[in-house]
Amino acid sequence: MRAELTNYGALLVRLLAPDRKGTLEDVVLGHDRPEPYFDHAQSPFFGATVGRCANRIAGGQFSLLGHNYSLARNNGPNALHGGEQGFDQQVWDVRTYLGPDGPCAEFSRLSPDGEEGYPGNLAVQVTYTLTQDQALRIDYEATTDAPTPVNLTHHSYWNLSGDVREDILGHQLTVFADGITPVDASLIPTGSIQPVEGTPFDFREPHPIGEAIDRENEQLRFAGGYDHNFVLRGGPELKPAATLYHATTGRELQVLTTEPGLQVYSGNFLDGQISGKGGRRYGYRSAICLEPQHFPDSPNQPHFPSVILEPGQRFTSRTVYAFKTRGAG
Repeated sequence: MRAELTNYGALLVRLLAPDRKGTLEDVVLGHDRPEPYFDHAQSPFFGATVGRCANRIAGGQFSLLGHNYSLARNNGPNALHGGEQGFDQQVWDVRTYLGPDGPCAEFSRLSPDGEEGYPGNLAVQVTYTLTQDQALRIDYEATTDAPTPVNLTHHSYWNLSGDVREDILGHQLTVFADGITPVDASLIPTGSIQPVEGTPFDFREPHPIGEAIDRENEQLRFAGGYDHNFVLRGGPELKPAATLYHATTGRELQVLTTEPGLQVYSGNFLDGQISGKGGRRYGYRSAICLEPQHFPDSPNQPHFPSVILEPGQRFTSRTVYAFKTRGAG
């Protein structure tokens, strides 16, 4: 395997993974040049480290300890993925070294008090490790000098075929979750947890992403497909979150995480207008995002797992994208 990263946005530019014949191909969307990453219209978080608070926050505001905080409304009426100049739009310090499990790239920065409307000075470190057993491991750490929401994730767009001219509807997906957090028309959680059983969101057993994606369903209609948080089984230990499989190449991606949720996004807003690597256009549903994180709008949902980091605490999180291949059939 081979991973290419940049300290702009602490993002993953390329991930070359072998198929069952050993052929290496790039399985993530992105760009060949840095400039398109500076513009969300050309790079909707391709490969990015997302923060300070991933996913949507209702109305671009939240209250904490009696203070009201206003954020950029960069997704209709809501805040999304840390704002207009979130962690994906920042230059990080970086050091590379050979760790005990493989080569590492350690990105760090100080997010100053008030950045994108968030309180507190937040020191953040994100370490990518390309392990000897064909996995990309991402470790997150953060500390703060004032209470603040922290919800970090990785936002690669995956297409295991290695050819973005092929959509991801034939990929087999498994998600280790019994429920989702349903959303309203602006994709903000209602606060409830809905069982997946008997719905198009039941990926407890593997089946093609496209099998039920266009079924008549209010939740699918709101998002134009899948763009939902799945409530993962288990606690804060490292646990399976999802498995993605492409039968033609034999590539299998296993996602493990310490996070309680997994946002599954089926590339519904890709429309062929973005020209990516090699000049190829990124079309409708040409990739899928599997984003381990806390639940959307958690700062405004007190019964969701808390994302508030306090002074003296250390935020830690781990996500692993592990690759293997299956034989023919």
